[in-house]
Amino acid sequence: MSKFETDMPVGAPTRHDAATPACEAAPAAASAVNAPTDRRRFLQGAGLMAGAAVFGGLSGGAMMAGFPSVARAQSRTEITFASARFFGKQTIAEIVDMYNQSQSKVQVKYIELPPPSSSTEVHQALVQQLARRSGTPDVFTQDVVWIAEFAGAGWALPLDEYFPAAERSNFFPGLIEACTYEGKLTALPWFVDSGMLYYRKDLLEAAGAKVPETWDEMAGIAAEMQKSGKVDFGYLWQGKQAEVLVCDVVEAIASNGGSILGADGKSAAINSDKAVQAVQFLHDTINKTKISPSDVLSWDEEPSRLPFTGGRAAFLRNWSYVYPIAQDPSGSSVVDKVGVAPLPHFAGGKSAACLGGYQYGINANTKNREAAVDFLTWMASPDTQLHTALQLGLAPTRPAVFDSAKLGAEQPFMQTLKPVFTGATPRPVTAKYAQVTLAVQSGVSRALVSGDIQKELDAAAQRITTIVA
Repeated sequence: MSKFETDMPVGAPTRHDAATPACEAAPAAASAVNAPTDRRRFLQGAGLMAGAAVFGGLSGGAMMAGFPSVARAQSRTEITFASARFFGKQTIAEIVDMYNQSQSKVQVKYIELPPPSSSTEVHQALVQQLARRSGTPDVFTQDVVWIAEFAGAGWALPLDEYFPAAERSNFFPGLIEACTYEGKLTALPWFVDSGMLYYRKDLLEAAGAKVPETWDEMAGIAAEMQKSGKVDFGYLWQGKQAEVLVCDVVEAIASNGGSILGADGKSAAINSDKAVQAVQFLHDTINKTKISPSDVLSWDEEPSRLPFTGGRAAFLRNWSYVYPIAQDPSGSSVVDKVGVAPLPHFAGGKSAACLGGYQYGINANTKNREAAVDFLTWMASPDTQLHTALQLGLAPTRPAVFDSAKLGAEQPFMQTLKPVFTGATPRPVTAKYAQVTLAVQSGVSRALVSGDIQKELDAAAQRITTIVA
């Protein structure tokens, strides 16, 4: 299984497979918009608006009462769209079909790839196709950590001229940063997930404590709850030598004003004072404050989630999939007792949440650029993002969509995540990410086990600099 694994959307216990890393769990289904009238209304809104962007308004010309009568595929510009498989009340194929029915100029053929739980296979399939430079697929979705790789290889079309600064400002800034390589926008945000702090709101209320904003506050509350016997564990996180460890470390370091790479992207900063302090804190949760069990060093998402939803822990760092599981009486002891907040930060820093999610890209070798842009514009539009959030449980990448009354009514938990996603921080943006992540995993894991933080991060910095220089 790929270690590009920590980028999954809001999940649902009914589709959660405990054998799959939790960050790769299938997304939750939300309340549906199933009535034909609602579907037509959606087609008229999102479809016509986005279609006009490239084809001068002709995209919606065929709309009539009921479903539109449109030209058949052979009389249209045909493009292909490859995406990992996601689950919900609708499928990606059905949403693509809605675009096809909304206009008469472009016909999109959907190529279904494996689900993100098999992200190695998804990555290999995309690499094999894009490396052929044949133009197929015309449009694709990609894990956020593949963006620099694909752009660096020349496989992703720069999108700045199609989505200028004014339009880019409508997305979460951290996502636009993650979609930008060497100053060019080479991907467009689709859906977002990030790390967040789960806490036992009932225990905090009983103790008269507020939700912690700093790591020191969190550690203090966690220690007191352990000491009182109210919980077995104060704070659970993921220290396994895997991609999720990189995510936890990115959050800790960024919340102290540090980073893994230098600003130039050509050198390492993982051994800076701020980074060392952050990793030292993680080490101390096990060995000094003892709010975390040593088992976290072998845990990824699910092993860390289970004690929390079993009522044995005060705090947990994890992804958004945990919340619906925590609210499911069939597998949770903490129903209605869980709150969610941005992760804490160090004094003088600010909360940082590791960015996850899949994003859109256009093949640099597409032979149908205008059609690809039209489709991408429709897929990324506010109406389509709202529809996708409600049907597939994929969190929008436009802050304004989070303010939708319909989203609040049908996906209230998702709406509360806006402050968390606002602070989303990308992992190192480099075309050599696959090598960098292994160096980070190895170096940080050694530091956490040995306790010689500076020495191990110095060694990791040397390896990383050799990779990216």
